[in-house]
Amino acid sequence: MTNPFFLPSTLPFGMPPFADIAGEHYAPAFEEGMRQQLEEIAAITSHSDSPTFENTMIPLERSGQVLERVAIVFFNKTSADSNAATDALEEEIAPRFAAHRDAITLNSDLFERIRSIHASLDSSELDAEARYLVERYFTEFTLAGAGLSDDEKTALRDYNSRLSSLTTKFEKNLLADTNDLAVVLDSVAELDGLGASEISAAAGAAADRGLTGKYLISLILPTNQPHLSSLKNADVRGRVFAASRSRGIRGGEFDNRALVLEIVRVRSQRAALLGFTSHAAWVTADETAGNPQRVADMLGKLAPAAARNARTEHAALEKLAGTEVTAADWAFYSEKVRAERYSVDTTQMRPYFEAERVLRDGVFFAASRLYGVTFSERYDLPTYHPDVRVFEVTNEDGTPVGLYTLDLYTRDSKRGGAWMNSLISQSDLLGHPVIVTNNLNVPKPGAGEVTLLTYDEVNTLFHEFGHALHGLFARVTYPKFSGTNTFRDFVEFPSQVNEMWMLWPEVLDNYAKHYQTGEPMSREIVERIHASAAFNEGFLTSEYLAAALIDQAWHRIGVDDEVTDVAAFEAKALADVALDNPAVPPRYSSTYFQHIFANSAYDAGYYSYIWSEVLDADSVEWFTNNGGLTRENGDRFRSLLLAVGGSKNPLEAFRDFRGQDAELQPLLTRRGLN
Repeated sequence: MTNPFFLPSTLPFGMPPFADIAGEHYAPAFEEGMRQQLEEIAAITSHSDSPTFENTMIPLERSGQVLERVAIVFFNKTSADSNAATDALEEEIAPRFAAHRDAITLNSDLFERIRSIHASLDSSELDAEARYLVERYFTEFTLAGAGLSDDEKTALRDYNSRLSSLTTKFEKNLLADTNDLAVVLDSVAELDGLGASEISAAAGAAADRGLTGKYLISLILPTNQPHLSSLKNADVRGRVFAASRSRGIRGGEFDNRALVLEIVRVRSQRAALLGFTSHAAWVTADETAGNPQRVADMLGKLAPAAARNARTEHAALEKLAGTEVTAADWAFYSEKVRAERYSVDTTQMRPYFEAERVLRDGVFFAASRLYGVTFSERYDLPTYHPDVRVFEVTNEDGTPVGLYTLDLYTRDSKRGGAWMNSLISQSDLLGHPVIVTNNLNVPKPGAGEVTLLTYDEVNTLFHEFGHALHGLFARVTYPKFSGTNTFRDFVEFPSQVNEMWMLWPEVLDNYAKHYQTGEPMSREIVERIHASAAFNEGFLTSEYLAAALIDQAWHRIGVDDEVTDVAAFEAKALADVALDNPAVPPRYSSTYFQHIFANSAYDAGYYSYIWSEVLDADSVEWFTNNGGLTRENGDRFRSLLLAVGGSKNPLEAFRDFRGQDAELQPLLTRRGLN
């Protein structure tokens, strides 16, 4: 069998040869890839010469290329276009893949070579990036348990394997239960309040499941669902919200409660073995936060003001409604209050947010003005799904940057949420170009109808494209530092900064045009949007902080703490910080908190969004004070921050760009927490 993963792709930019990849190729490629990399590691550790950067770090960075090729394509598929065969293979591969990583990070001989090189760094002549590579490997191997005894390593391998299986199962359960809980409606009258494209998408989603003549509202990952702001029927809003909150708690094969408890227990045991008081302590030890107390201090400062603001907002909603406003009603009535106070109705803005125009005349336009890059669609390259689009990105001088791919629409085979990942990661050492992809979950309208985005979906596209730019622009020597491979509580910073261009006048004027008439969104509406910027921030900040604090509460559990009731634990965690307002549920509840209990790598790290937002708000203030959307500003941000990838301490990179440490005040002002 000719396996397309065994050799590098010959397609432009190394695009994986999706047309040649079949299901039977994955398992043999994983087998061969793991075998080859272990041989490569053995060659390093058996080297008779004393450890040097050239005979240890360079071959370590070159190792595992077959495995890298298959893993990137396979795990992209299981996230974006899974099927029964890939689901089964992932459950089999996940623990073996974890064991393979352990075979490298727990290799005593390899660690001793790295330790030796690290000990002599002060007398070495390595450049800054090479020195940082040694420092990162030494730190990561140490925290991974490379210095443990053989018996302790055996226990650690068991924990890692078990966690790999548990988190994979959690993700599969969540996808299945989310699909199962999609709300089926019998008549178009029940969709009163939705636009034509939304109704078309609901009809198409129902037809895809064989439900002719019916309408299907699919669920997205967070607690609050997009249609809740528009649906006029309170009973339908209640059904959609109840479905969202029911994920993972209904009993049966997709119930995630037992998985949550076991994941938390095993993580705490592993942390204790590694010498830490909790999983959160272990995770934050290698983040910019440093320890969970610093996280708790920041979240604790923000929570009381956010909760107070949310209570004030709730009172205003109930005054307008003249009745009780539940969590299911919040989005609907908040839009009415926004319209009453500011004459802004985000649900009425959808006709101005046609997806193609948002992409080309908004997202791409802003990047072109800032960074001088252009985007040309490529129709000749294979993709993993027919909905995926490919764009070649080129610098102003004609030199290539890489490929950007966009997978916009939701489907039952795609996990919830929105994300960016790389299909090939840039590295000078390996001569690799770069391909990045964005995934969103926008309902797909019927054939021939335009896709109109919600206000939040436009914001999400700008956000995820910020990650894509980070991946596209990073120019590093070593694969370890490619793209967005930086600290978890820093990685959201560039993407959050990119959100600012959504409402930047020059950008908004270019894309926010009525899809039928071409009429631009009026300047008056834009001014009212800015005037209402802090509106509903009590709710938004509270729901986010609630999720971040739930994450921290679970992962600050010690090895001797016993928890048996998921709902009770979550309720107490929220009550302890006065975020237990039933009208403001957490953005994610534990049983559908994919970020922390699946394979999203945000466990004990969901705080990262607001931690990074401190840098973001400070940077937005800098851009605003220095002329905004200019090439000079873009070139500075690109060269001093995005191009760095993970090749230096991220806070040093931030200081290079900003000229100082970030200040908290811009964040407090943005979120109305002064």
